[in-house]
Amino acid sequence: MTSFDREHTVVVATGNAHKLSEIRAILGRALPDMDFVALGDLGDFEDPVEDGQTFFDNALIKARAALDCTGLALAVADDSGLCVDELGGDPGIHSARWAGEHGNDAANNDKLLAQLDGVPDERRRARFHSTVVMAWADGRVERGDGDCEGSIGHELRGSGGFGYDPLFWPDDTPGLTMAQLTAEQKNAISHRFHALEDLAAKLR
Repeated sequence: MTSFDREHTVVVATGNAHKLSEIRAILGRALPDMDFVALGDLGDFEDPVEDGQTFFDNALIKARAALDCTGLALAVADDSGLCVDELGGDPGIHSARWAGEHGNDAANNDKLLAQLDGVPDERRRARFHSTVVMAWADGRVERGDGDCEGSIGHELRGSGGFGYDPLFWPDDTPGLTMAQLTAEQKNAISHRFHALEDLAAKLR
């Protein structure tokens, strides 16, 4: 593992360069003396089993696994998903693997459309939710939560983003699905953005 200053390094449990940049930009304002590095830059580690019952549980599992793998003193991880009111909050923590195969966006979207077949617009309310966890090696934990409110459409629209983005119509961008937004537009309203802002406010 590459050597880092243990007391001034935050390991971010992600291999996503964009997510690392977003976390560094927002949490870095609250923790200006800390360097943020991706877990993948510190070594090749197995993903932990995410068997929690909530977004918080799974984010904490990832954060604590990152601490255990690296021996660093501070870690950040997030967990997110789509929650549909008509489906009792599903797919929720199972969003990425709802149709059975992890990350099969087409199958997940097909299942969502099938589950909501015939459901009128007023009953298609949904939100993307994100929980971001910061965990210290001494056992302390802080969290931030954020939502992006919207509704589920009747057909796929847009080619950007991933997951359920082509079916999700954010309240903040009338007439456009999440998949039709630019990266900048999406970042400004996303659930993870709101969760990071919530966490940053608690760290100041």
